[in-house]
Amino acid sequence: MLMKEPLSIVIQAGGESRRMGQDKGLLPFLGEPLITRVLRGVAMIADEVLVTTNQPEHYRFLSVPLFSDIVPGHGALGGLYTALKAASHPLVGVVACDMPFVSTALLTAERNLLTSSQADVAIPQTGEGQEPFHAVYRKATCLPHVYQALLEGKWRVDSWFNQVCIQTLSPVEIQKYDPQGLCFYNINTPEELQEAIRIASAKNIE
Repeated sequence: MLMKEPLSIVIQAGGESRRMGQDKGLLPFLGEPLITRVLRGVAMIADEVLVTTNQPEHYRFLSVPLFSDIVPGHGALGGLYTALKAASHPLVGVVACDMPFVSTALLTAERNLLTSSQADVAIPQTGEGQEPFHAVYRKATCLPHVYQALLEGKWRVDSWFNQVCIQTLSPVEIQKYDPQGLCFYNINTPEELQEAIRIASAKNIE
């Protein structure tokens, strides 16, 4: 039986969204801030939960460690670098604060995949591409490549993926852990927020 490696989960809470007009993590979702819902879910499987945000004053109510970008102005790649650098444990799950249906079952499967394969990244692969903000990373091997990508002025969060061993989960595999197909649903507009609330209410999804 494989020993589980400790897992940090980092929730990425960006700033103000242009399309939403406000900080998405603080959006009201069934009586609580959206990020509280996400945090409560991932806390069940994490040995540590952190939040990355450049507006830490807005998130102190969470009572978890908060980290601002170490290398500001580098978008999603800079956020990933901060997440990996801040995490205490060997494996690091990274999720976005605007995904109300994050799948702990899928994150657990990704963690197990890294433990059993010694790969560097376990990431879902859908018909629309990879999902880097519902993935698990091996800190020791990924961090140097992310840092090098930043030094080279890159912005894409996957710009360093060809330097490491990637294990992908296929759509068929993903469906086993997320049968309702909701875990990658993210909120960018008021209309998407209302639709997510409707789905959560109709399906009674905690």
